Amino acid sequence: MIRIVGYTKQKEWLTDLTIDDLKSTELDWYWVDFNNPKENECRLLDSYFHFHPLAIEDCYHLLQRPKIDHYDDVHFFVLHEVERKTLTVNEINLFLGPNFIVTFHYEPSPEIEEARSKLLTSSKMGEKGQLFAAYLVMDKLVDQYFPAVHELEDQLLDMEIGNDDGQSQTLMTDIFNIRSRLLRLRKTIVPMRDLLYRLTNSDRIEGMDQYLAFYHDIYDHLLKLSEMMDSSREMTADLRDNYISYNSNRMNAIMKTLTVITTIFMPLTFLAGIYGMNFRNMPELEWSGGYFAVIIVMLVIGLSMYAWFRSKGWFK
Repeated sequence: MIRIVGYTKQKEWLTDLTIDDLKSTELDWYWVDFNNPKENECRLLDSYFHFHPLAIEDCYHLLQRPKIDHYDDVHFFVLHEVERKTLTVNEINLFLGPNFIVTFHYEPSPEIEEARSKLLTSSKMGEKGQLFAAYLVMDKLVDQYFPAVHELEDQLLDMEIGNDDGQSQTLMTDIFNIRSRLLRLRKTIVPMRDLLYRLTNSDRIEGMDQYLAFYHDIYDHLLKLSEMMDSSREMTADLRDNYISYNSNRMNAIMKTLTVITTIFMPLTFLAGIYGMNFRNMPELEWSGGYFAVIIVMLVIGLSMYAWFRSKGWFK
């Protein structure tokens, strides 16, 4: 489906235009949106607009890394749209020309609809031209990154390594899932940040000077998002290290307790081993109270070692 809006030299908006209407000399600039286009509509990129073959090829092959390419007076952008819940990335291709903007995408884009609706609110918006329309599209796309990053950040802040082994193991699974989601976001946000940096520091686009403040604002948002992601990744690393340290301390405590118990039973096992031998000439075997004496000796040794270890604080 193709949707076209145009802004006339009489400072009026025209909607529901067709491709043939774009030849009118009354148009100051126009916006053509290819939303899940059919094959014959896709061919218009070449047959009507005569865009560069490499740019057209990038439109057909998903999923490209966010980037900007300059072809004479037409500038080609690959942008990413991120769904908040699933973090599914949809590619938005944007062509920026001297008097037009063309967007191309295979999935419905609420952000493009919002940008178009904002443009059509008043004729004054149209006076700002296609560079402002491109800004609105990029701004709406970047604004949708914030909820996804904030949600992951909030999940991390709610996490705490506790004494419940099952709960801790579940938290570790959640932490690794969050790290994976952060990595997916990073693959979009960092290239978008680099794209805006190149855009704001390039003189290839005519008339960009008066809109630099707007694009710098998007770049600042992307810088903030990058810092938030780096902070969240550090939090996941800290939580992971805390979990490993917590498990190591627990294991050390368990091994210390088992070692103390084993140490107490070593002399007792030694005595039991001696009197468990089947020699006939052991004088103690003939004592009538020998059994009780050995038991008492073993109790005294065991209790003495327990008291000594406890005084050393080995049971804490």
